Amino acid sequence: MKKKTFFVKATLAVALAIFSSTAAMGQETAKSDSTKSFLEKKWVKELTSRIKLHGYAQGGYNYTHNAAGNTNTFELKRVLFWADAQITDRWSFLFMHDFSSVVQEFYTDFRITKNKALTVRVGQFKNGLSLENPLSPTSMEAIDVYSEAVTFLTGCGSDPLLGVQYGRDLGLSLFGETNNGKLRYELEVMNGQGINKKDGNNFKDFIGRLEFRPVEGLNLVATGQIGRGHAIATSVYNPSIQVGEDYKRNRWTLGFDYKNKWIHTHGEYLEGYDGDVTSRGGYLTSAVPLGTPKVEFVGSYDYFNYNTTLGMDQHKAIAGLQYWFYKKCRVQVQYVYKSAYRTNDQFVREPSHAIMCQLQVRFN
Repeated sequence: MKKKTFFVKATLAVALAIFSSTAAMGQETAKSDSTKSFLEKKWVKELTSRIKLHGYAQGGYNYTHNAAGNTNTFELKRVLFWADAQITDRWSFLFMHDFSSVVQEFYTDFRITKNKALTVRVGQFKNGLSLENPLSPTSMEAIDVYSEAVTFLTGCGSDPLLGVQYGRDLGLSLFGETNNGKLRYELEVMNGQGINKKDGNNFKDFIGRLEFRPVEGLNLVATGQIGRGHAIATSVYNPSIQVGEDYKRNRWTLGFDYKNKWIHTHGEYLEGYDGDVTSRGGYLTSAVPLGTPKVEFVGSYDYFNYNTTLGMDQHKAIAGLQYWFYKKCRVQVQYVYKSAYRTNDQFVREPSHAIMCQLQVRFN
């Protein structure tokens, strides 16, 4: 009987020890899983806090009338998506892709100073020439975006010698701001060949940009470029330069931007030198709220002479309305007139009239 009682007690003791051990192991496992889950959540939170996603789309309908006839079409002009990763408090990386064309930008920034006085950028990005070129199309008043002079001189697309480069290039930039943001500068060394391309020659392009904000709402901008282009095609604007030829490609601009609650206006004078040909132009663009900031009247006058020797000058006028229905989202309707120009009967462009409609959707 004593043996039996002792056996039962021993069995119960062993079972209790096993149960206690199992329970303890379960608690440790649960604690470990809880710690792992906490660390995973912390890592995900840290990652999401350092990466910001952005995107926008612009599309609409265009009707154009000229001597050659009428055309009308729906267009999806831009569908851009980009990610901005803040690796450290001084080091960041950006990648931008346009789904309606090609990869647009990829670069890394490193802030050298503790304040905003000096940052270095390496990669592919918008060049700093002109007031307008560094600005996003989502902030521009005109549906066809930049002025004729900016489009031609910065490499956005109308210069056949350089081709369509969207105002971007590969290179290095030093930039910063001082005096509580009143003074901003930028110095760039670029290939001068455009996006996603190696340099076509052994010369580099040097671009300087200086911005000064003397009073609230006013920004004065001066930019300049010294470089040599490498022609990828012939140009009716500059027929003496042949494909594969290296040629002088210099520019300079002076502009201003002013904004208050009654008006937002900006204008600029631009001049360029390609080989022996001089081109120059200017524009003035304004947006005026009509009783509410959501509805604005847009007006613009734009002049550009592609070749001052041959007299290839063109005038453009824009008038329209835009409605901001949500933050950076809007609907635009504009009338666009472009004048005719000709030179020694070698090149003719008839006047044109266009009605443009565009929907813009953007998220940050």
